[in-house]
Amino acid sequence: MKSLFTDQMLADEIPARILMGLGSKTEDIGDLRQLQLAPLRGKGSLRLWMGAGMALVAAFTLFPGLPLPLVGGWLAMALIFSLWSYRTFEQLPLGDPKLSGMTEFRLCNRHALYSAGLWSIPFWLHGAAPPLDLTLSMWAIALLVMLTLAIVAHSIPMACTLFILPVSLSAAGALVLAGAPHLAAVAVVAGLLLSAFCIRFAQTHIRFRRAEETLHEKTETVSLLLREFEETSADWLWQTDSNRRLIHVSPRLAYALGGTAEALEGIPLLQALSGDAWETGRFPKVMHDMAERMKRRDSFSNLIVPVTIDGKPRWWELSASPRLDEQGKFLGFRGVGSDVTEQRATAEQIAKMARFDNLTGLPNRLSLHEDLDRALDHAKSAKSRCAMLMIDLDRFKAVNDTLGHPVGDKLLAQVAARLKGMMERGMTCGRLGGDEFAVVLHNVPSAVAAEELSQRIIATISRPYVVDNHQLFVGASIGFAMGPQDGATVETLTRNADLALYKSKDKGGNVVAAYVASLHTQAEERRVMEQELRGALERGEFELYYQPVVTAADGTLNGFEGLIRWNNQKLGNVSPGRFIPLAEDSRLISPIGEWVLRTACHEAMKWPSNLKVAVNVSAEQLTDPAFASVVVSALAQSGLPPQRLEIEVTESVFLRDGGGAAQLLDQLIGLGIRLSLDDFGTGYSSLGYLRKTQFSTIKVDRSFVVGAAKGSIESIAIIRAVVALADSLGMSTTAEGAETEIEVETLRSMGCSNIQGYYYGRPMPAADVLTLFRPPADEMATAAA
Repeated sequence: MKSLFTDQMLADEIPARILMGLGSKTEDIGDLRQLQLAPLRGKGSLRLWMGAGMALVAAFTLFPGLPLPLVGGWLAMALIFSLWSYRTFEQLPLGDPKLSGMTEFRLCNRHALYSAGLWSIPFWLHGAAPPLDLTLSMWAIALLVMLTLAIVAHSIPMACTLFILPVSLSAAGALVLAGAPHLAAVAVVAGLLLSAFCIRFAQTHIRFRRAEETLHEKTETVSLLLREFEETSADWLWQTDSNRRLIHVSPRLAYALGGTAEALEGIPLLQALSGDAWETGRFPKVMHDMAERMKRRDSFSNLIVPVTIDGKPRWWELSASPRLDEQGKFLGFRGVGSDVTEQRATAEQIAKMARFDNLTGLPNRLSLHEDLDRALDHAKSAKSRCAMLMIDLDRFKAVNDTLGHPVGDKLLAQVAARLKGMMERGMTCGRLGGDEFAVVLHNVPSAVAAEELSQRIIATISRPYVVDNHQLFVGASIGFAMGPQDGATVETLTRNADLALYKSKDKGGNVVAAYVASLHTQAEERRVMEQELRGALERGEFELYYQPVVTAADGTLNGFEGLIRWNNQKLGNVSPGRFIPLAEDSRLISPIGEWVLRTACHEAMKWPSNLKVAVNVSAEQLTDPAFASVVVSALAQSGLPPQRLEIEVTESVFLRDGGGAAQLLDQLIGLGIRLSLDDFGTGYSSLGYLRKTQFSTIKVDRSFVVGAAKGSIESIAIIRAVVALADSLGMSTTAEGAETEIEVETLRSMGCSNIQGYYYGRPMPAADVLTLFRPPADEMATAAA
């Protein structure tokens, strides 16, 4: 018969009066007291050291203003009480299910009340006129003791309340006499809230403990269900002992293994699965992986392993978890298995259909792009070349239109066969769709070699075909691009090869064209810009502009972001988006970045002391071991406090040098410098960066700001997610590029901390920034002059 306590728990929360021990003595509370006392088992040393430690802290706090004998006497009482309480509870059978637990429960409450009296005394050692500062110090210490007690003894809310409320009331009385009645009210409210927390925490603890017991009671039911599962399902259950030998072999498992349950009993699981491979030791890799997992006693799920049954290969899907007894001793594994040979064959066929063209059997667009990606990666790492050849059949449409699609399909199959026959090591051909084919070349010596192969392909494809007694003639146009110089990504290289193909077809077809046009133009522009950039610092062509950053709530100015500008005599005003990447590639970014940092710190010292300055730092700068020294030097020479400097980085810095950038940033944070993560969500976003590095600000890219103002669901969701993430991690958010009132109001409504954009001010020279802080009288005088 279930107790009242069990029925109440299953229906609702445990009433507070029952948890507190205030219920009727005739109520059947079952094993409630044992559940409440169980968490205290083994916590005696923690309570002893906590009580003694807090008493010492309180004594050191009281000593300067009180006689040593008085403080020492109280400290001696506290230490003696802590030791006595520890020894009293040390041997008690706390949480013993064989006992009711009422005696221990009442003893806990009495000791809590004794302790409350002891900790109430320090508030009155100064008599009826306690100093406010001392009273506040004692209250802080007592509050820490209350919180520790609430954590350690949360399952006994009566004991917590008997300590918290008297001490809180004592502190409140002392605060009233010290002339701080408002703080006294705070102390009382804090005590009440903490007591309520203990009650709620105790209810949650009991509910989960009871749920565990209920789960344990259902174990036998689960066992029955598992037995029924094996009898009715196509799968089978299996078990091993601690030596990984089969035990309790079911008839279904024995049938699947092609033997009898008696013969398989005690056989190693791997031997039963591997067949003849057990004698040779030549196991498949996945079998080795499973053996290692079982050796480490790790669970595994949906593991596909090859097995040999009566000399025939099969595929099984196995899942298993280790079995442990009540003391945690390893007993073996229990798992489930099924034969997935037919499903695997179907899946392989589907996978092949997804990656190969059904008509020609050649790799399709997906496979070709993956192969091109590998070719590009190898070319970048080995400083070699690869190529993408795009092939389009000439006059094929006429075949389809005159003879029909069946003939056209057969013609495509013959073209594919010829193309495949030409492939050598390091070459992959495929069909992109329609009458378009492509060839990926690995390790191409030069563009000449790619062109020669293209000419041979045209000659081979242009030979006559015979399809259904029809002699057919088609040609081919080919365009190619070399990687990575013509394109460092699959998309870019494919697009450029396609442009070359259009050029080939424009020439009349049956010719080869290489992608070259834009390459020369871009290279010349880059050469001239790099030449001018190398002398820009010496010529004083750089200038730092500053864009205001304001508090979103009230529009108060809280800082500026420094933005570099370059005005060259030959090139004119050059966008940072053009010359910054070039400066990084040509190793000029470090001196330019140092100039920006020193200039920004120097100018910021002319501003009000509450304004900070933000400086962008590239990934290349953070690979310089001397960068931290440069920052320290800039701060020292300018006199700018580290807290007023904010370093802005993008997520790309974490993709370099194996964590060196993160260590450097940690050094800067240690100096007190603020750190901002720029353009979060537009590139390689990862919570790992936010976990490893203590950013103070996350910046939201303008693209999301514009999208949110236009009602884009994706942009709104991203901004809200970033704001929520920043709030949870104790960071602020700065939204960039706000240009309209609608955008500003949208950002405010979504909780952004700061806003930056043309709405509040365009980037301005340093002189214009200073006019913002000039008093109105000075401005009038300047205007009059």
